[in-house]
Amino acid sequence: MRAYVTGGTGFIGSNIVKVFAERHGATVHCPVHSFVPDNPQGYTTEPLDLLDADAVLSSVAQFDPDVIVHSMILNDLDGIYARRELAWRSYVDATLTMAEAANRAGAKLIVVSTDWVFDGTQAGADEHTPPNPVNYYGVLKALSEQAALLQAHRAAVARVSAVNGVHWARDEMPRGQDPGYGYFVTTVLDAVSQGQPFGVWEGDDINMAATPSLASECAETMWLIAANDDADGIFHCCGAEPAGRMELARLACEVFGHDPSLLRSVPPDSEMMSSMAGARIPYDTTIRTPRTTEILDYEPLGTRELLDRFKQELESGDLVPPTTGG
Repeated sequence: MRAYVTGGTGFIGSNIVKVFAERHGATVHCPVHSFVPDNPQGYTTEPLDLLDADAVLSSVAQFDPDVIVHSMILNDLDGIYARRELAWRSYVDATLTMAEAANRAGAKLIVVSTDWVFDGTQAGADEHTPPNPVNYYGVLKALSEQAALLQAHRAAVARVSAVNGVHWARDEMPRGQDPGYGYFVTTVLDAVSQGQPFGVWEGDDINMAATPSLASECAETMWLIAANDDADGIFHCCGAEPAGRMELARLACEVFGHDPSLLRSVPPDSEMMSSMAGARIPYDTTIRTPRTTEILDYEPLGTRELLDRFKQELESGDLVPPTTGG
């Protein structure tokens, strides 16, 4: 399989690249922009502005992929509000370009999306639950989903939730604790592994419940989508169990062998919250996977098993065998 992966040097993208190339032997190509790896392993890169539609169409045509996995995002909630036109172009217009590129190449398009397309009151949303985003990021993601599904001849949406894991392209995560769940476990472990107390944010105005995932397992699910000609539409690439912030932090301490008494409940950082341009944060974004399980014949893992696999990846510096047998 030939896979064209945008955002391949980002957190989730680096896992997609590693799973596709190293675990499944795909030929992977990544356009890069803001971050260029010194020595990419198992994939090729080229400098490319994904907002330049003509350049993107030419790049995809030259690579001639079987699948395009579009994981690139403008990963800055404050910046999305500050530069709304750029955000629209980076999400919606870029997805439309990828849909056109996929159609010309005869490739499947997989767009990576998020549980934040839901409003925080739709606990246990499944793949058929209508989105109702409450902030501009969620709006942009929901519109990007529709752009892909309506414009690409073969399209799938891969929603992820509360993703943790190893960043295979960088030595450090790009941010710490925030109102969402991304990088949360890593942030907890960085503190408690050194015997330092950690304040787990808890409050009514942040994402307090989600469905924890492991980035490499999300990528494995996307591989199943790519490899299945009948897998189109919406999929939930996440774990099997919901968890609150403190619950997840305590379980991470237990799995990694650290002292959970170092955890404290604290309010969210007021300075960060006040800088968010009034963006609302969905409270409960827990999601379920009935359609994904049925179509892909894939059973998502429980939170403890996901954390166990995360620990193995950190300790070994490599992927662990897939749970699908694929």
